[in-house]
Amino acid sequence: MNDYKGLHAFILAAKAATYIGDGAPAGSCRPASHDLGFQAGLFEYLDSYFGGTDFIGEEIVYEDHEPVWGMNYYGYILKPDKITAAEVGSLLKISLARMYAEGRFLGGWRYHQDKWLYIDTSQGNLTRFSGREWIEQDGETVYELLYHGGLIS
Repeated sequence: MNDYKGLHAFILAAKAATYIGDGAPAGSCRPASHDLGFQAGLFEYLDSYFGGTDFIGEEIVYEDHEPVWGMNYYGYILKPDKITAAEVGSLLKISLARMYAEGRFLGGWRYHQDKWLYIDTSQGNLTRFSGREWIEQDGETVYELLYHGGLIS
């Protein structure tokens, strides 16, 4: 993998077209998984996750059928009396779509909507990173997701 700019652009397009863009589900690759796929040129993307309110997943990018990049994530609602899974999903889609529109998918992002504040922070870059996203209501964390990933060789 030498085309980091091409990989970065593909990841942005794939993320925007799948979960955030309400992309059509792909066939489940593992029992009970929810899968979303995207393809452009030699690149293929698969986001495979389990659960709903509390969920775990993995995104993999293949170049010419070889895995070259991946990310694992685990998200959960901390205060179900203050935010629902549907509200989390809606806020994530709006906030992340705006971040992707700026040409990036790693941290340093804040978005305020109604009574919620979405925050994403990360360390590293496309090649190796870790991060956390969370939603606050009145200064209290009501949802959190941890993620990490990077190049695969």
